[in-house]
Amino acid sequence: MPVKIGNVTQHRYDQSLAEAREAVEFKTRAQFRIGGLALVVEPLRPHGGSAGEAEELMTVSEALRRFADDIGPAYSTVKSYRWVSARWPDKRLRRQHRTVSHTVFRTLAAITDPDERARVLAEPPVDRWTPDAAKRVVDWAVDTPSSPQEKINRIHDLAADDDVAAAVATDLLRRPEVASRAMTDSTARHVVNRAQIDHAHQAGEIARQRTPAIENLAHSSEFVDLVGACSVFVASVGRVLPTLRGQPVQQGRTRHGRHERRPRAQHGGLDRDLRGDRQDDDGRGPVAAAARRVRCAGRCPRRSVPNRSASLSWRRGLPG
Repeated sequence: MPVKIGNVTQHRYDQSLAEAREAVEFKTRAQFRIGGLALVVEPLRPHGGSAGEAEELMTVSEALRRFADDIGPAYSTVKSYRWVSARWPDKRLRRQHRTVSHTVFRTLAAITDPDERARVLAEPPVDRWTPDAAKRVVDWAVDTPSSPQEKINRIHDLAADDDVAAAVATDLLRRPEVASRAMTDSTARHVVNRAQIDHAHQAGEIARQRTPAIENLAHSSEFVDLVGACSVFVASVGRVLPTLRGQPVQQGRTRHGRHERRPRAQHGGLDRDLRGDRQDDDGRGPVAAAARRVRCAGRCPRRSVPNRSASLSWRRGLPG
């Protein structure tokens, strides 16, 4: 069974290919011919050049637009043909590479140096020049990406808008393998963590604006943490003090004086903050309740000392 390419056999495909290449050569010659005639109507001038001393009756764009309207193609097409023909003025070079399409000539025309243009044209990166091969030479975005970097560049181009980029990133991060690989990048991981924190903060601000009572609940949770910390401290002191009974405390007064001053200073600051707190309508604010619980917790360690009188007499020997 003969090999088929598309809907035709290999033989019929080769015949169609030969005819199509002849048509492309004819089209390329026609495009260069139109561009050359456009150069006759309006030659390319150096930057800052003018038509001469005589006053111009038409601008360049007006003349080219009229020429395009009179022959049929779009003004932008004629303008492009004109520029390509100016970049490739050597007819002998064009005939030598007559199988190269006008699209490739237009892409390689971006090379500034004429000698470099001719050298690159004579050395195709593949068997034949293709539009994508020419674009790779001049570092343009290709129509059909093949390498991973070309595909990445295409995605970046399509996701230039922030809304599109956010939707694409959200869809991609739903793939576990993609999310795992993305988090190996320290910068991406830091940005994601920062965004999570900012999002939570914004959500909290919105909730507090809608429900002012949340602010009081937040303060209440902070006071509960304070009470818990004080309770842990009092319980720890009550557990350690009985073990020091009968030991010579005076010997450690100098050595431990600095460690004693720290909790004393902390206790004084805490007591002042608790007494200076604002009161609610009933005179019992959350801080006042916390103060009562802290003072109650301060009396609880007495249960850790079986003999109350012995404990009091022993505590009189502690550094004051």
